[in-house]
Amino acid sequence: MGQLQFFGDATALSDATAFSDWLAPLRRCEWVVYAKRPFAGPAAVLAYLSRHTHRVAISNSRLLALDERGVSFKWKDYRAKGNTKHKTMTLGSGEFMRRFLLHVLPTGFHRIRHYGLIANGGRRENLARARELLQVVPVESEVIDAPNEAAQPTFVCPHCGAPMHIIETLPRILPIRAPPRLRGPP
Repeated sequence: MGQLQFFGDATALSDATAFSDWLAPLRRCEWVVYAKRPFAGPAAVLAYLSRHTHRVAISNSRLLALDERGVSFKWKDYRAKGNTKHKTMTLGSGEFMRRFLLHVLPTGFHRIRHYGLIANGGRRENLARARELLQVVPVESEVIDAPNEAAQPTFVCPHCGAPMHIIETLPRILPIRAPPRLRGPP
């Protein structure tokens, strides 16, 4: 008893009754879990996960070791002054994975590293609108890139080579990834 710890908005779940009420709808679901031992052991799992750390939570170069004590990695203490900023930390495998997975986004989401006027999502339209408002003539190379009527169609039939026309775009339906919310005040 008392082994589970809850933080933030979930602190109310520390009460056994509240936790039991929260679990009730989950018990009605049929859960199928498929898990098996890794073929090559924990080191292979860490190697696999390290390939997916690029720009997520920790870079490969910061991972130092995986042994019976846990995962060792480098981190930077911004409060420290001088040469003591760079430090090493070792966490148990479970705690390391918990912290790492806090940085992994659900399917369908993406990180926004660059935003504003020249973000990739709307760069061309934003710059065109800014030029229009500033009454600036576009650069010659951008005029060439502008779409024209004789351009190749975006989608071509792989069988006959004829252009394909978009009739309707269906919205993407994302799976529910959050646990049920607590009912009432905690």
